Amino acid sequence: MLNINSKKILLALCFCVTSGSLSPALTQADTAIVLAAGGSGNIASGQAAEQRAAKEKKAAEKQKKAEEKKAAEVQKGKAAAK
Repeated sequence: MLNINSKKILLALCFCVTSGSLSPALTQADTAIVLAAGGSGNIASGQAAEQRAAKEKKAAEKQKKAEEKKAAEVQKGKAAAK
């Protein structure tokens, strides 16, 4: 009777240890699968770079328009002063 109980306990213990040691590997594999399904990191970084470039271009155009407007106002002020 004691022999049967110890085998059950040993089996349960082995199961717990095995599942506990495999669970981090399973979660890492799951993360790798999700990342692979989500697309390539190179594509995402390329899209992010394009978006940054578009924002920088828009900001440069806005700044250029502001400078042109300021220069036009300065010229109007000089023409009014003469």
